[in-house]
Amino acid sequence: MLEPEELGEGEKEHWRELRAASGAPRNPFMEPEFTEAVSRVRPHARVAVVYEGGEAAGFLPHERGPLGQGRAVGLGVSDCQGAVLRPGLGLDVRALLRACGLSSYAFDNLEAEQRLFVPYAAEEFTTYVIDVGKGYETYENALRARSPKFLKTTLAKERRLGRQVGDVRFVFDERDPAALRTLVEWKSAQYRRTGRRDRFAREWITRLVGRLAETRAPQCTGTLSVLYAAGRPVAAHFGLRSATVLACWFPAYDPQFARFSPGLVLHLRMAEAAAAEGIDTLDLGRGAAEYKDALKTGELPVYEGMATRPGVGAALHRLGREPARRVHGFVRGRPRLAALAARTLKGAARLRRS
Repeated sequence: MLEPEELGEGEKEHWRELRAASGAPRNPFMEPEFTEAVSRVRPHARVAVVYEGGEAAGFLPHERGPLGQGRAVGLGVSDCQGAVLRPGLGLDVRALLRACGLSSYAFDNLEAEQRLFVPYAAEEFTTYVIDVGKGYETYENALRARSPKFLKTTLAKERRLGRQVGDVRFVFDERDPAALRTLVEWKSAQYRRTGRRDRFAREWITRLVGRLAETRAPQCTGTLSVLYAAGRPVAAHFGLRSATVLACWFPAYDPQFARFSPGLVLHLRMAEAAAAEGIDTLDLGRGAAEYKDALKTGELPVYEGMATRPGVGAALHRLGREPARRVHGFVRGRPRLAALAARTLKGAARLRRS
């Protein structure tokens, strides 16, 4: 069992090789750089190294609680989770947890290829993707064929933004720290406005984003994209990219410009720039949203659940997570109730601001 900083460069390179050999999309959340960044702000982050025949055959990044309750590294913000294992490696989950000193391993965005943990999933969710592997023009043509009104309207709003506000400019990889601070402010305000928990009110998340913004690795690069009008930011997004996947993470826009749909314009320009960089896929993440439905070309499953072995720690972990998970699942499965819950959250947020 190692702290992520204790991994040598050879071990990290082997991690990358195993990830490449798995055939799974090279989601940057599954790379050693993400785990290392989490460990800088979450002191209980660990990496279990699985050996077979004297050679590292797998890695399980995780965080460890006080009674051995384990969780995917960065749980709550990481959009792709699981172990990095040599193809065909036979492992017993309970034996793995025992060797790690864990009573459980909780996940909420387990990728579909994680056969070791999928049997322990309690719920399946959808993550939405944009395929630009054949180039942006092909994607735009497909979008035009499927949703001609949506594309025409969005492009018209982009032109109107330029006429009414000023020249529109897009930067795919913006390095200005001020632009990142602006995005965080927008996103925090959005969370509060919609009655949701402000992720950036949690110091470790703010620090994690700051660290990842400075991370430059072939398979894990923090990427801030900004849409400007008349020289001022009107929409922005921070995510992570590998050579083939752009993991979309924190998008937001200035509400003053909402009539121009700057968030949609931003995503179209991100898709265009990603395709030009040789990226195949934009992963929009779990959770239904109108903009995802409008932009997507496909869907992939992700899973939420918890693998356990007998013991007090696992029982306590289950008691702590299961009731809330069941309530959320009950509400999500009933559209009218979900809509009512959303209106209630917004109303509560307005009351807090008044």
